[in-house]
Amino acid sequence: MTATDVRDMRRTVSDLHAELVRNNLVAWTAGNVSGRVPGEDLFVIKPSGVGYDALTPETMVVCDLDGNLVEGAHSPSSDTAAHAYVYRNMPEVGGVVHTHSTYATAWAARGEAVPCVLTAMADEFGGEIPVGPFALIGDDSIGQGIVETLKGHRSPAVLMRSHGVFTIGKDPKAAVKAAVMCEDVARTVHVARQLGEPLTIARADIDRLHDRYQNVYGQRSPR
Repeated sequence: MTATDVRDMRRTVSDLHAELVRNNLVAWTAGNVSGRVPGEDLFVIKPSGVGYDALTPETMVVCDLDGNLVEGAHSPSSDTAAHAYVYRNMPEVGGVVHTHSTYATAWAARGEAVPCVLTAMADEFGGEIPVGPFALIGDDSIGQGIVETLKGHRSPAVLMRSHGVFTIGKDPKAAVKAAVMCEDVARTVHVARQLGEPLTIARADIDRLHDRYQNVYGQRSPR
């Protein structure tokens, strides 16, 4: 274990939990962020039942990819098994986020995917935000549903039926961004449906928008 990498990931994951609060994605102690430690079969995650105001890098816990506690004074999040399953089965994933954000979770309660009717959705999600199966908390059943739904899908977000949102990313910050964007578009599409049926976007246009956003938009590192 590289102590510096673990320390840096503890700080990153701790700091990113503040973004969940700032963006109104969580209530009380629900929700969590985790991050894979680069080059190690380890990840850092929020401790179970600890309030957001009390979170520090030192309160974060380190687990192996089977969800076993490796380092930390607290019990890991109750969602640890789900995060661990994702990391074991999607090696490209470096961050996982779980929230019960209001609008996105309302779609999950209906078991309904959020249709891709906004250019922002095409950009970030490459299509609809899909629904995953119902699964109980306590083992890796939720993780299995996340992986089954998102493998081969361009969306970094899944609405687990009757539960809430899980997002993935190349690192924890990317997963948090996906959670923020998921709630934003879920709210917008909900409002649009109160006014009538939202207009669809052609698949070819979704593909072009997604490719531009993923490969052209923003600043690029100099070569």
